[in-house]
Amino acid sequence: MGAKDLNDLKRLIQNQISSQYSQALNSITKKQILDQLEKNHVLEIPKNLIEQEISIMTQNLKKEEIEMHKTSNENLAKSRIKLGLILNECGEKNNLKVSDEEVRSEIQKQIKGMPGQEKMILDYYKKNPSASQNLKGSIYEEKIITTIKSKIKLEIKNIDTKEAEKIISEFNKPNLERSNIKKTKTFDKNKVKSKKISKK
Repeated sequence: MGAKDLNDLKRLIQNQISSQYSQALNSITKKQILDQLEKNHVLEIPKNLIEQEISIMTQNLKKEEIEMHKTSNENLAKSRIKLGLILNECGEKNNLKVSDEEVRSEIQKQIKGMPGQEKMILDYYKKNPSASQNLKGSIYEEKIITTIKSKIKLEIKNIDTKEAEKIISEFNKPNLERSNIKKTKTFDKNKVKSKKISKK
């Protein structure tokens, strides 16, 4: 693992575990922010967008499965579109952009995290332009969330691993609503004109 000695190895493992907890807890914070954004905004969504989103979501499902979960799929599609439009508007208002250099930097981070597989990762992004576009969308979304965090009052609390495990475990409990969720959708502003967003 590149450690100089046993103590260095312990430090590396401790940092890795701490990082994993932080990532999990940050994901929970992000979900709570997204839930609040969705709750606090009223947005009229065109029917054709909902149908298009449902079609994308269910393209690999059988007809019976689609019919069985028709209502939940429609609700999920509305949620994804609504959050995508809200986040895009926030990104535009704050003039947020993602440069090619930032995408390259993110790919390099992935390479560092998977030593020995550098060529495979680079080939994957070269052969799949959509993968780079998806990565760009993820970076853009994280920039928006970071901007939102900078404008709201966040309560920061230091917790031990036992508390962290309890929070993560509670969040990951089998729950239909949560399992249905959580990818927001970003839209090309040239293709979609969002309706005016108004707070309740």
